[in-house]
Amino acid sequence: MLLSPSGHGPILSFDFPLSRSAALARLAAFLPHAGEAYARHRNEERGQGQHHAVSRLSAALRRRLISEAEVADAVLRMHGGLAAKFIGELYWRTYWKGWLEQHPSIWEDWRAACDRWVEQGLPEGYSAAVEGRTGIDAFDAWARELRETGYLHNWARMQFASIWIFTLRLPWELGAAFTFRHFVDADPASNTLSWRWVAGLHTSGKAYLADAERTRVQTDGRFDPRGLAVTADVPRETCKAELGRIRTPTAPDPHLPSLLLLTPEDLSLETEATLKALDVRRVVACRAHCSGAADLAAVADGLQRGSTHWGVRALWVDDMEAVLAVAQDEGVAQIVTGYAPVGPVADSLAAYREGARIAEHRRAWDVEAWPYCGKGYFALAQHIPALLGSAALESLPA
Repeated sequence: MLLSPSGHGPILSFDFPLSRSAALARLAAFLPHAGEAYARHRNEERGQGQHHAVSRLSAALRRRLISEAEVADAVLRMHGGLAAKFIGELYWRTYWKGWLEQHPSIWEDWRAACDRWVEQGLPEGYSAAVEGRTGIDAFDAWARELRETGYLHNWARMQFASIWIFTLRLPWELGAAFTFRHFVDADPASNTLSWRWVAGLHTSGKAYLADAERTRVQTDGRFDPRGLAVTADVPRETCKAELGRIRTPTAPDPHLPSLLLLTPEDLSLETEATLKALDVRRVVACRAHCSGAADLAAVADGLQRGSTHWGVRALWVDDMEAVLAVAQDEGVAQIVTGYAPVGPVADSLAAYREGARIAEHRRAWDVEAWPYCGKGYFALAQHIPALLGSAALESLPA
């Protein structure tokens, strides 16, 4: 399907950390810049291949090749309170995850909207937008960069979404599908909810409007976008997302023989203390859970580490039916995997939770933070110092 949220674009020319060793090396290289330098320069967009003021760890964090807790701990040890801005940005990822867990209908509604657009036909201007032929220099360059590299600077992502919605007047759902398909760090929560935030749907009355002068400044004069919208015509939504409870998974029983299922949701389970001594008989990964070359590379790295840690064979299979067959052959009592937040992997596992004992390990980082993520970001931000046990951090502003 043209707009399916699965199947990201090709990786052509960007160095993504898609193994745990590469992620740790990237973190080490970035650490000296995670304090004052990050706060000063994080929004400077210097062009394709020049995004050195940000960590560029997003592809690894998305798959938890390296964890948020590891990154936060390293940054705070080096910079203390001077890393407040970076820590705040790190927690935005957590906020989006926790918010979508409590409003899963947003994900379902978005997928349904994409299906409707496929059925009724794409709107005028869509092809020009995704091919970078709108005549808006910054937007067109970012569209090409995204297709060629799978990446955009976070500040550019907001401008891109704003121009798509308010200047080109295209449906936000189609924009979210386009970026989700191409971002190598595509995350169901961060991608979908960031588009809604820009559109003015996440926080009532608060939309993000791209500004031509600010774009010229932040890109050091590389772009001079003309004809940008000066008012935000916020789209209408017919359904209101109701706040629900965070799903409670079946927890792994450390004493049961287990099949370990690795997915792109968590690829460093061997680092979790409660799982280190798990009785693992086989480590498997499912190709159906991978959305492109980046997922395949990262999962392969996770399989190798898991196989080494537990001293068992690693195996690729095609789908969940094959996973269940391996579990039966091995005679295991449970299939253990990392917790699957709202998204394609959770959709895949949902159909099998009743018929098989699928136990999901949820990290302490999520357990502790997600209860504060049901409303606005500030409700979480004010708890960040306590969550990290860091007296050096003051309450972080929204």
